[in-house]
Parts: sequence; C-alpha cells; structure tokens
Amino acid sequence: MVTEVSNWPMAEDLAPICPYCNTTSELVYGTLLYPHNPALAHLPFYYCGPACDAWVGCHKDTEIPLGRLANAELRHWKVQAHVAFDKLWRVSTISKRKELRRRAYLLLAEQMGLPPSECHIGKMDVTLCKLVIEIVDSRVIHHQLRKAHKANANANT
Repeated sequence: MVTEVSNWPMAEDLAPICPYCNTTSELVYGTLLYPHNPALAHLPFYYCGPACDAWVGCHKDTEIPLGRLANAELRHWKVQAHVAFDKLWRVSTISKRKELRRRAYLLLAEQMGLPPSECHIGKMDVTLCKLVIEIVDSRVIHHQLRKAHKANANANT
C-alpha cells in the first residue's frame, strides 16, 4: 500500500513490479530496511519481501523509484558498478561534476550499445553492472573524457 509522504507526490502508479516474483512492490521507509541507520529512517523505498528481499530507493523528496528493485546480489553489483563508474566524474570540481557525470553516462551508453535514457546503473541487472565495471576498467571512457576535457580547455583559451 502506497501512502502520501509529507508534500511528496502520490506514487500509486509508480510502485515497481518485482522482477523476481512479478508482484507490485510496497512503499516502506528506511527504518524497515536500514534499522541501524537513522539517516535513512525517513526516506522512502519500494520493497518486495521478505521472500524476494528486493528494494529500490527513491529520488530525493519524491516517491519516484531510482531504478529497478534489486535483491542482495544485484545490490552488491550495483554498488561495485558505482564504485568503478563514479571515479570517472567525482574527480572533477563540484561545479563541473554534473556535466562530467552526464558525459560519462553518454559515453557509457555508447560503449554498451544502450539508448542514453536507459543507461543508468539503477536500471541495470547483474550482467549489465558487470559490463559497466569491465568498460570502466578498460579505461576507454576515461580516455574519451580526458580528450573532451582537453578540447574544451583549448577552445576556451
């Protein structure tokens, strides 16, 4: 059952279907999933469990899911994919991170053969998360980002 959270939009039609059991997930709060982490207590998550033990967080101040429901294995690989991928754009100054992240995702989409709208780690399965790590480890995107950065620097001089 989905409920209203302060001024956040209702999410009755946003509750993801669990890819493991094909049932509609339930809106819950961080106290259920992360009982020992008070910082997450008030945040909304969609949850299918306990049999599937799958969940996904929501975009800030909304009940819009960040991606697909993930079980323990997929959550592990999403974390690993983010550890690899986020190094590409977090090296920049804070003011340039958003643009660098956008470029990095565009390059990743190209390398993976995915439409840019579908290329986000939150939407990926285990196989695609492993492919992200493989692509990032190949340093192809790193070199393309450096090349683009140098071209921008030269254009601004």
